[in-house]
Amino acid sequence: MQKNKRFAFVDGCYLAMVILPIVCAMVIKILTREPTEGISITGAQIFWEIPFPLQNLLITEAQINSWLVMISIFGLCLYLTHGLSVRTPTKRQLLIEWAIEKTKEMVKDSMGDFFDGYAPFIASILVLSAFSSLLSLFGLYPPTSDINIVAGWAILVFILITYYKLKGGVLNYLKGFTEPIFVMTPLNILGEIATPVSMAFRHYGNVLSGSVIAVLIAAALQGASSLLFGWLPGFLGEIPFLQIGLPAIFSVYFDVFSGCMQAYIFAMLTMLNITGAFPEEEYLKRQQKKLARKQKIKTNI
Repeated sequence: MQKNKRFAFVDGCYLAMVILPIVCAMVIKILTREPTEGISITGAQIFWEIPFPLQNLLITEAQINSWLVMISIFGLCLYLTHGLSVRTPTKRQLLIEWAIEKTKEMVKDSMGDFFDGYAPFIASILVLSAFSSLLSLFGLYPPTSDINIVAGWAILVFILITYYKLKGGVLNYLKGFTEPIFVMTPLNILGEIATPVSMAFRHYGNVLSGSVIAVLIAAALQGASSLLFGWLPGFLGEIPFLQIGLPAIFSVYFDVFSGCMQAYIFAMLTMLNITGAFPEEEYLKRQQKKLARKQKIKTNI
């Protein structure tokens, strides 16, 4: 009995770790957001500005919300993995095992056996991106609507792409800029830089446009409701009937479906770009040469 109470108490702490960061973000927004009239579409609110030699460091609403989302995800992971058992698995254990298996299958199908260890990284991208976009359901600023946040993810992916390109050797990497002919070198360099830029702007643009459209639709419904039902007597004419339920239906697409879809697309582009950048043949040749060199040294010794 005492063990069950302890287990339930720990579960409650983990669930609080999931919920409290979202509540904290809502409280911060209520206390810091200035009231506005009509349609207001602005970027992330700036909380602090820390002076630096080259450029001041801005602590914005997008950064705060991003960290709060990571805390919530961490709490959710602790909750789902609490009480794992081989003999009597719980429903949450079966759920997390299914999610892990599906992620591994997706990574294996898209990247092959060589990148099998990338499943946790891809799962992190999927969950972080999806949860960040879903913050708009609570009226909060989604971090994926800030180009700085998504650009950071894209730069990280670009570093991985370059790392695996260099697996084939520095000369082979530089040679790739001159293919198919030397004249194409400037365009190939631009194409290299365009990869993280396109990934960042695709994700950021789709999430931001969805948020903007949702706000405009809600404002249009309010105006249409006033036009159609404004003739009703008393307070009935002031009730925005068309805003009851309809914004939630549109939110299913613009916030839920679109946000999750963009997370999936970003993860897929990450896998395809990393796999496409890896020169497997050149890498295997280099590994064989290294192995032959080591064997030759051993033989001479």
